Amino acid sequence: MTTFDGIIGHPDVRSLLEAELSDPAHAYLFVGPSNVGKAMVARRFAAAMVAAGDESVFRRAAASNHPDVIVVAPDGRTSITVDQVRGVVSSAVLAPLEAPRKVYLLEEASMLNDGAANALLKTLEEPIPSTAFVLVAESEDDLPITIASRCRTVVFGRVSTEEVVAGLQSVAGIDGEQAERVASIAGGRPGLAISLATEPQTVAYRNAWLSIPEQLTDHPGDAYRVADAVLAATDPLLDAIRQRHEDEAQRLYGGEDVPKQVLERQQREIARASDALVVTGLELLASFYRDTAAAQLGAPVQNSDVAVSLLTRVDVKTALANAERVMEAIESLEANQRRSLALVSLFVDLGTG
Repeated sequence: MTTFDGIIGHPDVRSLLEAELSDPAHAYLFVGPSNVGKAMVARRFAAAMVAAGDESVFRRAAASNHPDVIVVAPDGRTSITVDQVRGVVSSAVLAPLEAPRKVYLLEEASMLNDGAANALLKTLEEPIPSTAFVLVAESEDDLPITIASRCRTVVFGRVSTEEVVAGLQSVAGIDGEQAERVASIAGGRPGLAISLATEPQTVAYRNAWLSIPEQLTDHPGDAYRVADAVLAATDPLLDAIRQRHEDEAQRLYGGEDVPKQVLERQQREIARASDALVVTGLELLASFYRDTAAAQLGAPVQNSDVAVSLLTRVDVKTALANAERVMEAIESLEANQRRSLALVSLFVDLGTG
């Protein structure tokens, strides 16, 4: 049994967690950007802790078919509630049903509300030998410091483009050219890359973002038009994820009476993918301006298919300033500024700059 077969990237994290299995801690906190594979690794790690080396048990647990791997998901679209966590706390003291250990998996731990976090704290402060917790969030700051400090933190980063390409080829059977196209827009996020692996619209999406500089002017109306266009370019890619959700519902529930919790999880996945695609688009735009500076300084460029004539429209100083402004827009989005307003503001600045 290899715990992390099929996981793209994160070799150091995988090695660390394999070593941890011989003597697991009572609580782990997996942190890192969305769609980099944290939740998948968490599920495999939880399954391995329950399996204790038994391959058939591991397969059951990894497929969410084992009573001693308990997934704690948000109740609704907003939070994991105090009542849910009180139920966890009450059951955590009970013996596992089948395995030597049971594991509570909170794949969206950042959605613990304050009451829920406080309710969980006592259990983390006083570990139960037969019970472990695996929490998943984008940042330690998403949780109260009292929770984060009582977990062993495992940090996930983005995966290199080369690793994503290789993974798409070996894991998903995607041909090299399509794998490179998908990897170029996934921004080091294997989860997003796999979701988009067979989607032909990846080319149009990438072109939409890389063509922005030649469309911008000092007229504010153009900024609104371009913002609408690039946001619309994400729709076909999100539709690919929605189709996967429909296929999942059909396979598991015959397409009818899909549990509310499953539908809400799918909606949250769409929201995270949408956010990731816009951030990736902005990173592509920033790479265009960095290429503009690099081309004029005689350095290698990242987007070799962009016409050289487009990389000489602004000078090096302006190009670098524009790249910095794009990165500021990413920070604004991560601080929950409205997406359309952030993009229009950015495109106005770039057009008048």
